[in-house]
Amino acid sequence: MKDTPGWASPGSAPSDGQEPGASDPADRPSGPQPADQPGARPQSPGTKWSDEQPPPAPWSAPAGPQNPAQPPPPPPPGPGWGTPPPPAGPDGYGHPGGRRGPGGHGAPGWGSGWGGPPPAVKPGVIPLRPLGVGEMLDGAVSTMRTYWRTVLGISLAIAIVFETAVVLLQGLVLDDTLDTAALSDPSAGLDEQTQAMGDVMRSSGLLLLITMLGILTGTALLAAVTSRAVLGKPVTLKEIWRDARRQLPRLLGLIALLLLITGGVAAVCLLPGILVTASGGGEGGAALISLGSLGAFALVVWLVVRFSLAAPALMLEKQGVKKALTRSAKLVRGSWWRMFGIQFLALVIANIISTIVVLPFALLGAAVSDDGIGGLLDAGSEYGWTYLIVSGVGSVVGSMITLPIAAGVTVLLYIDQRIRREALDLDLARAAGVQGYGSPVPGTRPGS
Repeated sequence: MKDTPGWASPGSAPSDGQEPGASDPADRPSGPQPADQPGARPQSPGTKWSDEQPPPAPWSAPAGPQNPAQPPPPPPPGPGWGTPPPPAGPDGYGHPGGRRGPGGHGAPGWGSGWGGPPPAVKPGVIPLRPLGVGEMLDGAVSTMRTYWRTVLGISLAIAIVFETAVVLLQGLVLDDTLDTAALSDPSAGLDEQTQAMGDVMRSSGLLLLITMLGILTGTALLAAVTSRAVLGKPVTLKEIWRDARRQLPRLLGLIALLLLITGGVAAVCLLPGILVTASGGGEGGAALISLGSLGAFALVVWLVVRFSLAAPALMLEKQGVKKALTRSAKLVRGSWWRMFGIQFLALVIANIISTIVVLPFALLGAAVSDDGIGGLLDAGSEYGWTYLIVSGVGSVVGSMITLPIAAGVTVLLYIDQRIRREALDLDLARAAGVQGYGSPVPGTRPGS
């Protein structure tokens, strides 16, 4: 088809230095074109028209059709700028039994409108497609609400064990070794303040480590509950115990190995400062210990996120310890910051809820203790057993509520990563009994 004004063949475009519609010099007729020849076009410098032109087509005024009997044209499409999506088929993607796009996600027609993707199949607490942050949080809360007996029973047992460990650690160890009086003393020297800051960081690190171990254990034991919730199937404590008891030795091995890895990293980072301090380095050794503490904290956080999906892989895939760590590293690779952000957000939300629950117990414990409520504001005061026990009860209640949220988000992150990379949604749909999900359209070839 030749280029004519207002119509261009697909892919044609004016070259550099030419106007649209201009022809190549080699294609121009060699002979002169008389201006008064019938059908001739006005000439301009460097531009000539072809002798063969299409016949004039009928044209209607923009005001409407010329024939009164002809029906008016249809109104322009409304908001959406495209054709409406077809009705959802058995696979939930807008076409009956149609296979989705590469990787198991997407469907033909997603770009036909601006209304977003069609709804996916949702047999349980989440839709079977890649998840957003809000959907993960909602899925974790929905799991706790739907299976509250099972979830709260497991969370209560874990919270009692780990909060008891925290109370004993604070009452027997940290109260005797932690000295933070220098932080509130203006006359304290830099060496004393640095040492006090190091004590705070070490004690906070130990408490954070116990908290992370509790979340890791809760994630492992609640993984089976969340997996049943994704399928929309009921589950009981007896079934969870039957599925988990065979993996408990491996779970203990995983916890021990993670403690060994993180403890070794922290020791390597702190060792130079400890050696300098032992040799009489003074303030230089204390500063080096502080820098080592920051480096150890950063590396431990990186390792924790990298291996955060090891517990779900261990429990749901029935893997060994080494294989579970490898699976977690593989699933997290390339998505570390996303994993960190989502889990950090879940921890922030969980800590806010936990603080709201624990604060009344902490005030009550301080009120009945020897130092009174004013002791909470004194940096040098020691926590008495009365305060530790009462606040520990509040911590158990808070952990029983918040642990399922943090653990549920981690398990859903594991499922989301496998949906994105391994098309796990197809297996989940078959396990949930969804008919025709992901099957090819009759009469089409695979990959068409």
